[in-house]
Amino acid sequence: MTAATPHVRSGRLRTALVVGGGAVALLVSVAVAMTLGPTDVSLVNVRDIVLNHLGLADIPVRAAANAIVWEDRLPRALVAAACGAGLGLCGVVMQALLRNPLADPFILGVSSGASTGAVLVAVLGLGAGTLGLSAGAFVGALVAFALVLLLARAASAGTSGVILAGVAGTHFFSAVTSLVVFAFADSDATRGVMFWLLGSLEGMRWNHVVLAAVVVALGSVLIGASAQTLDAFAFGDDVAASLGIHVGRVRLLLFVLTALMTATLVSVAGAIGFVGLVLPHAARLLVGPRHARVIPATIVLGALFMVWVDAASRTAFAPSPLPVGVGTALVGVPVFVALLVRRKAARS
Repeated sequence: MTAATPHVRSGRLRTALVVGGGAVALLVSVAVAMTLGPTDVSLVNVRDIVLNHLGLADIPVRAAANAIVWEDRLPRALVAAACGAGLGLCGVVMQALLRNPLADPFILGVSSGASTGAVLVAVLGLGAGTLGLSAGAFVGALVAFALVLLLARAASAGTSGVILAGVAGTHFFSAVTSLVVFAFADSDATRGVMFWLLGSLEGMRWNHVVLAAVVVALGSVLIGASAQTLDAFAFGDDVAASLGIHVGRVRLLLFVLTALMTATLVSVAGAIGFVGLVLPHAARLLVGPRHARVIPATIVLGALFMVWVDAASRTAFAPSPLPVGVGTALVGVPVFVALLVRRKAARS
């Protein structure tokens, strides 16, 4: 067995520092986020409440503080972390499969389809009360993804066909959403729907935490196991095929996995943009292009990013929260521009 080169050892060390340091920063960030809000809660209170619920202590705490931290702020922060990690991870997969640095999880039409499904349930009452907003969004996301796949298959133009089909599907479902809201929604329904469409983590509970965490954990394991496959796809279909990869089958499976993860997260938290676009680039800038390093770095950075964006979104205009999707766009656009400028400077 040959010894690792200094360059490989340096990359591994840098990845370990980014992932390890990011994980510590994430734990601290979640704890600090618990203290932010109209009601003051100290870090000591947060520690005591968490230890009490984990069965590791029995420390007297105020009932109000306990409810605020355990039933409201902690589930919200954990869902934010799961959404950031999951959407960032889906962005890594899409950019590798499509060989397009501007690809993100929503390029498959999942977000616009979820919006249409949510609007049909909220405004038209589709499902006769058997479907909630999240269930409608999930069904709509899957329908949109199926349509995009059918269009891409009909186009038979490889990755460019997928991108074009995704653009067509996105605009179609966005138009349907706008039509339903314009023609059938009253002012109250319009306001509620638009708040969800912009991404909202209001009202997160522990069942949302479990759903998002399980989906992201399973997706992380499966995508992490495909790191070398994603490396091959990044060099093109011919290279992947020469390495014994069944290009069509593997790409379809990864598309389906990405769509299911994105659909689930969007059904929980609404459409949160720019996370899947920006965070993979930030991870590559820190740890290099190999997916075995990019994947864990993106998971940690995405979770950290979303925790802080959500904390800022719910406190900047308190008591009225800012939709978290607006926050990710306000932060994500300047960060993405800075990454592009730095990337160009590094190449020149």
